[in-house]
Amino acid sequence: MGRALRIHRWALKTQTSPFRAGRGSAARSAASRISAQNILNGNWLAVTAKLADYDSVTLYKIRRLVSELENVKGRGTELISLYVPPNRPIYDVMNTLREEYSTASNIKSDTTRNHVQEALTKIMQRIKLYKKPPPNGLAMFCGAIPKPGKDVEEFVLYEIEPPRPVPTFLYRCDDHFQVDILKDMLRETEVVGILSLDSSEASFGVLSGNSLQIVENITSGVGGKHRQGGQSARRFERLREVELNDFFKRVAEHATKIFIEQYQVRKLIISGPGPSKEEFYKQGYLDYRLQNIVIGVVDTSYAGDEGVRETLERAADLLRDVRLLEERRLVEEFLGEASRPDGLAVYGLRNVIGALLAGAAETVLVSEDLNMRRLEFVCNKCGNVVERFVEYREEPAALADGSQARCPSCGATSWSYRSMDVVDYLEEKAHESGARVEIISSATEHGQMFKSFGGIGALLRYRAQ
Repeated sequence: MGRALRIHRWALKTQTSPFRAGRGSAARSAASRISAQNILNGNWLAVTAKLADYDSVTLYKIRRLVSELENVKGRGTELISLYVPPNRPIYDVMNTLREEYSTASNIKSDTTRNHVQEALTKIMQRIKLYKKPPPNGLAMFCGAIPKPGKDVEEFVLYEIEPPRPVPTFLYRCDDHFQVDILKDMLRETEVVGILSLDSSEASFGVLSGNSLQIVENITSGVGGKHRQGGQSARRFERLREVELNDFFKRVAEHATKIFIEQYQVRKLIISGPGPSKEEFYKQGYLDYRLQNIVIGVVDTSYAGDEGVRETLERAADLLRDVRLLEERRLVEEFLGEASRPDGLAVYGLRNVIGALLAGAAETVLVSEDLNMRRLEFVCNKCGNVVERFVEYREEPAALADGSQARCPSCGATSWSYRSMDVVDYLEEKAHESGARVEIISSATEHGQMFKSFGGIGALLRYRAQ
């Protein structure tokens, strides 16, 4: 078991809890009982400190949180960002925060001064609970956030143990949260270069996490082998060798530019049909920095762009830690099952939820672009539950409509509601039935193919009746 990644979001006013009050005392009571929300479904997530080892849902949630923080804007310079490295003494952090609290007393605006000092107080209350920083350090974000369409603000505190060690101490008070350090930690460090070549062309690909990019393709202009005999054959062969040598030098120059200067790859795979790739590799055309990180020379049926893609399949053992291969395997299995009348796959939100509730789903696949929320309205009079699934942009209107609707059971118009990301809901139901959820990137060809099925599907244990 690796170190724990922790993300906690505290809503510091009752109206910002996950159950929001509609009309009636029952709704207010439900809201007051829930004053804090764990952004990751109430669980600490035990994962290793190596980013590549994180499961796809965890990474999705971290990136979603970073996006949420990045879009927050305060009314003034009153949003506090704090990064604490793992080796920073807690007493030193507390001294810095006390000094900032004292400095904040000089802020002229009463509202801004009160918000900054309240945020600092909340942060110090949390910091006091630590004897020392967690293994990866700590990131905290706190402040008063304006609520859309309303002249009110909610106080929030995000407390995060990041996926990698915090590199430097930072305190910042601004009109936005400073998330650049956190974003840098989420960048995939295991970048793999793929060079696919033969005597006629070469393509340069870069594989990072779940994204494959073909950066460039170049052609050689080298002629094919001649069948003439005697002096002509030897002369043509010498000319061809010169042209091929020049082409290999050009390939090496492009490889240095792309794999070292642009992308800083950590591993390199050379592939292609025929003997050209072996000749290129063994005769030392590559920059020594690339020569030293070659992890394999792979036979493929094609060179060029198709050869780069084929390398993913042929080099599966070399790339077993790369997320893209697992996503491709899952999507191909799903497409194969979905194409058969009796196949063990379903797609569409309602069908997938039905399979989960029946215990028939084994693996749920969700496109990272799904962007849907589940709204659960609870009647405060009779307890009847009404659920709706809407896109993110439709949520405000759906909440307004739902809070004014009449309960189909008792006719009352007093509701409490809960709003959550569909991925959180699916993961919750998957956990109950022993299934798992996988997030599929939309930045790949197979990811786009999967999106054409509505962006959600499931591989089944058996077909539910």
